[in-house]
Amino acid sequence: MPPIVIASLAILAGFAVLMKSADWFVNGAAATARNFGMSPMLVGLTIVSIGTSAPEILVSSMAALDGHSALAVGNALGSNIANIGLVLGITALVAPLPVQSSLIKKELPLLCAVTVISGVCLLDGRLDRIDGVILLALLALVLYLMFRWQKTPEAAGEAHYQDEVEQDYPELSQSKAFLQLAAGLVLLMASSKLLVWGATTIATQLGVSDLVIGLTIVAIGTSLPELAASVASALKGHHDIALGNVVGSNLFNLLAVMSAPALIAPEALDTAVLWRDFPAMLALTALLFIMARKQRIGRIGGLFFAGTYVAYTALLFIIG
Repeated sequence: MPPIVIASLAILAGFAVLMKSADWFVNGAAATARNFGMSPMLVGLTIVSIGTSAPEILVSSMAALDGHSALAVGNALGSNIANIGLVLGITALVAPLPVQSSLIKKELPLLCAVTVISGVCLLDGRLDRIDGVILLALLALVLYLMFRWQKTPEAAGEAHYQDEVEQDYPELSQSKAFLQLAAGLVLLMASSKLLVWGATTIATQLGVSDLVIGLTIVAIGTSLPELAASVASALKGHHDIALGNVVGSNLFNLLAVMSAPALIAPEALDTAVLWRDFPAMLALTALLFIMARKQRIGRIGGLFFAGTYVAYTALLFIIG
């Protein structure tokens, strides 16, 4: 059987498993939030974000070990672009997302700051071990701030909204919630890896460069868990988990995923990263912050994000 046919079947199988595992993962995460008294936003920013970012971390580490650091960097930047353009865009099209003021005041400015700092690390045209250490130190600080902020009670209106959301959480014992969370995470990772393998095999057969593969095929493949988890969360009414997942995943992509090639195999960057890809990510992050200030991302906003992502992806394949 031709490699492209096998790869295509792998993509189809990966999609099927991904959809079911995302449902398990969201149910397990939501039940865990209720059982441990964690806020939905904190679950989205940490548990769900780390879980759905695991494919990016795995792919970037393996790519760097195999000497493909360009693919690893492209995966980190491309995943952030895909998370805002594709994941948030499609999620908002499916179910318009209300935005808590706490996200606007704290987590989104933090994401903007981390994005700028990561850009400073890229300015010299390479990612080295010093950059990797800086990114990991920032990751520790970000995790500390997230847990500290989520312990602070928010305004009464937001607390009431959160109570309404929590009433829709599945009633599961902690053992069952953990089982669904763990099983969903394992299957999310396995299915996304299968998808990435299939897509990368097809792209390689067509002679696409490592950077473009990382920015598009691999970035989309490793962002599929975020897409599946965010859409499933939004459809179930868990808007905080959906939004927190995107913001948290982008933070982890910049700090955990991009630090992998910096620490494992430092190398010079393709100049396109500096003039094309990082500015695209920075612009989308800034637009997310601006749109979120209206405290609602509706279908028009979702259409704009999705359309922007399609245009950026088309540009990549046109100019390489």
